[in-house]
Amino acid sequence: MKRVDDFRLRFGEREIVPIMIGGMGVDISTAELALEAARLGGIGHISDAMLPTVSDRRYETDFVKTKLQQYKYNIDNADKAEVKFDLGHIAEATRLHVSKTMEAKRGEGMVFINCMEKLTMNAPKETLRVRMQEAMSAGIDGITLAAGLHLGSFALMEDHPRFRDVKLGIIVSSLRALQLFLRKNARMNRLPDYIVVEGPLAGGHLGFGMDWAQYDLRTIVNEIVQYLRTEQLNIPVIAAGGIFTGSDAVSFLEEGVAAVQVATRFTVSQECGLPDDVKQEYFKASESDIEVNGTSPTGYPMRMLKNSPGIGSGIRPGCESYGYLLDSDGKCSYIDAYNREVALHPEAKKVQVFDKTCLCTHMRNFKIWTCGHYTYRLKDTTTRDAAGHYQILTAEHIFHDYQFSTDNRVALPG
Repeated sequence: MKRVDDFRLRFGEREIVPIMIGGMGVDISTAELALEAARLGGIGHISDAMLPTVSDRRYETDFVKTKLQQYKYNIDNADKAEVKFDLGHIAEATRLHVSKTMEAKRGEGMVFINCMEKLTMNAPKETLRVRMQEAMSAGIDGITLAAGLHLGSFALMEDHPRFRDVKLGIIVSSLRALQLFLRKNARMNRLPDYIVVEGPLAGGHLGFGMDWAQYDLRTIVNEIVQYLRTEQLNIPVIAAGGIFTGSDAVSFLEEGVAAVQVATRFTVSQECGLPDDVKQEYFKASESDIEVNGTSPTGYPMRMLKNSPGIGSGIRPGCESYGYLLDSDGKCSYIDAYNREVALHPEAKKVQVFDKTCLCTHMRNFKIWTCGHYTYRLKDTTTRDAAGHYQILTAEHIFHDYQFSTDNRVALPG
């Protein structure tokens, strides 16, 4: 029986262990987690979600404080059109996080950055351009275009000297989305270096509607692989979403994918950025504790634990400090939902808002517990002590279990 280690992801003459750890924000996929994947010969992601905020926490910068001081006069104003990010601060935060990570890289693997189009930041095109360009300048190995169609993203990078050097990939959830991307970027004579096909069982934001359960990762992957063969496009396909064991991964590798992207099992690794008490919540979760809901202001459905503290929280919108999801008109659906509840309950000291959540504030504070469909199986990957606490695993242990396991077995920690 084959193992994941019997396969390799090839970029030209470079061979990579075909395991990619997904880019979970906000700093859930930490530099430490990405660096372990690279050290072990695979690919790790950092995330560019809310990097000025992450920089403040990691590198003692003061981007959030500075922005709040600049716009605090607007806190009580429902119109956030004036609340803009300083592009220089975005550039500095990106450069700092990426360069520090790349300086620490060891091993034969690679470190990519996950870049969300839906992180609109009240200036979608300008802020996206800065984030991608600065990541390239700071030495990132690759950029994965996520959370959006990214039809114009290549154009925002094409004048950078590393545009044809850095590995560039796109996450899609359908053949149609891939075709739109390829058609839009055909003039550049620059194909993506890899395609991540993310199915309906993935964690966090989904590229499906609330009818997600009608779709199947293997069906979508096979459709895309066949299309690429027909078009004679030699682009590696990476399957993602619901790949829980090494045997799951092998079943895709044997059908023609070049690698797998995994994340759920690494949420409970020592290197993951989630607090340890939250990791215990992931371990304890049952299948009925996991839901796909529409609380994200992005408009995408999102998979998370039902007991996430941020669900139903009526916190005041924190756009003057954060505001990462403000669209080009300074709008966010959470602001509308919050103001509606305030108007309906004028005497209440605190309102509850269930249909949307302030994703910026709650993701920053680890209060929205996004997760993959198979999170309820995490308890079967570790041991539990007499007090009921689950042992938190090393990323190396999890990576090697994917790499070397067979027969759908999961190696428990020693």
